[in-house]
Amino acid sequence: MKLLLTTLAIVYLSLFMSLQAQEQVRVIPYPAEVTMQAETCKLKSGQKIHYLDASLYKEAAFLEKKLADLNYKMKVIPGKKAAKGINLSLDNRLQNKEGYQLIIAPKQVLIKGGSPAGVFYGIQTLLQQLTNGDLRCGTIEDAPRYEWRGYMLDEARHFSGEKRVKQILDLMAYYKMNRFHWHLTDAQGWRIEIKQYPKLATIGGEGCHSDPDTPAQYYTQEQIRDIIAYAKERHIEIIPEIDMPGHATAANKAYPEYSGGGTEEHPEFTFNVGKEETYTYLTNILKEIAALFPSPYLHIGGDEVAYGIKAWETDPHVQALLKRKGLQTVKEAERYFMHRMTDVVNSLGKTLVGWDELLDLNVKQDNTIIMWWRHDKPDYLRRSLTKGYSTIMCPRKPLYFDFVQYKDHKWGRIWDGFCPIEDVYAFPDKWFAEWGVSASDLSHVKGIQANTWTELMHTKDRVDFMIFPRLCALAESAWSAPTVKDYDKFLSRMEDAFTLFDKLNIYYFDYRNPQHHPEPAGPVIKKKEKIQMDFRD
Repeated sequence: MKLLLTTLAIVYLSLFMSLQAQEQVRVIPYPAEVTMQAETCKLKSGQKIHYLDASLYKEAAFLEKKLADLNYKMKVIPGKKAAKGINLSLDNRLQNKEGYQLIIAPKQVLIKGGSPAGVFYGIQTLLQQLTNGDLRCGTIEDAPRYEWRGYMLDEARHFSGEKRVKQILDLMAYYKMNRFHWHLTDAQGWRIEIKQYPKLATIGGEGCHSDPDTPAQYYTQEQIRDIIAYAKERHIEIIPEIDMPGHATAANKAYPEYSGGGTEEHPEFTFNVGKEETYTYLTNILKEIAALFPSPYLHIGGDEVAYGIKAWETDPHVQALLKRKGLQTVKEAERYFMHRMTDVVNSLGKTLVGWDELLDLNVKQDNTIIMWWRHDKPDYLRRSLTKGYSTIMCPRKPLYFDFVQYKDHKWGRIWDGFCPIEDVYAFPDKWFAEWGVSASDLSHVKGIQANTWTELMHTKDRVDFMIFPRLCALAESAWSAPTVKDYDKFLSRMEDAFTLFDKLNIYYFDYRNPQHHPEPAGPVIKKKEKIQMDFRD
């Protein structure tokens, strides 16, 4: 009996230590299964990083550099599994290709992935543990909840620049996010070089939301390629957005012959869907975009066209289109335009991505992804799912990071309350019943994404303040299963994120002490004069 009691005590103590260790793994997003021990791993400089498959060289090189930043000097070598150091390998038995297994022993670390991406995510978990404290022995089995773990940055309204985008990509990778939606064109500015139509950047790139007189700001195609390569090293796919047929004011400033007009509040807001040459023009633009971005996805917007569509009612080209095609309304002209451009996108080998207004245009279900953004219209989410569209959930509440996140803040949008970090963390499960979606409907959900619209984000500090720390909550909601999410424990692990943000000089909102980083003021909006259509050669 004494031996039995002793054995039971050892078992219970072991289980208790395992549970304690599980609660104390300081990783964001939290892994699916964690079994840790009190013993620590003795990684040290001079050991090797062994990659057991040639396709893992880039992951090994990435790890080498990051370990050097943490004062671990290790060399990368190909070869077989070694008894000491770090071993990277592929394991086709892992069903989720982004999944990984991290095994930490006293003298070695093994990271197995279902693909190089899986190995990369295992590396992020290892790096977070090394950064946040001792590396404890044990096993972590992990895989993402959602395939699409996205973040969108609007650079049309205020330009961020190459250095800033790379920092955001670094942090996305650190927290296992994998889709960067790049909003590059809108009414306020065109931010990407198009070789065939250079004035899009040099004239369309002039101005921003707060000051229409700023010099042109845009990315050259060389810079775009560099950022794409940077993202690829971090297993992040960049999805470009070229907005049409609305939000076209900047483009129309450069090439007014393709303008479909707008309203006094939204001047020259649309492309002219009645001119055949408009389709040639936009097709040529999308050809350059498709050749530049390797992503299989191409986002062409399709939202809020109603802001400028009234001009079509008197435009002779649009009216001629209606007569020629037997269309009754300008809304049908919009549908005609989107169907043609959908065919263009598909002909370029890309899958169309667009906002949920596309559901009103009856775009084909296959080869199309719908981004549901209008939180006040859950019927559009239900329509997207029941009709079988692959769907990204990115509703304004709580996933628009331009929305105010704290009761005393004033620079940002408010819609029936705020968008605090706890709501981002609770997304999406908290709202399923309210939205009226079923478990079978959710099979069409491809992932979730937060969007940052930059009308009131004219400085780095403003962008930092609105993105962080909500991005961490988004990352855990996108990756971790609901069964392992715990908000209080997440807040404990956020202490390490704040330490990292301080080191990186990120001006985050500190919910622990809102006065630590006072809210930066938004921009003073310079009054815009009437849009001058420019016919410069």
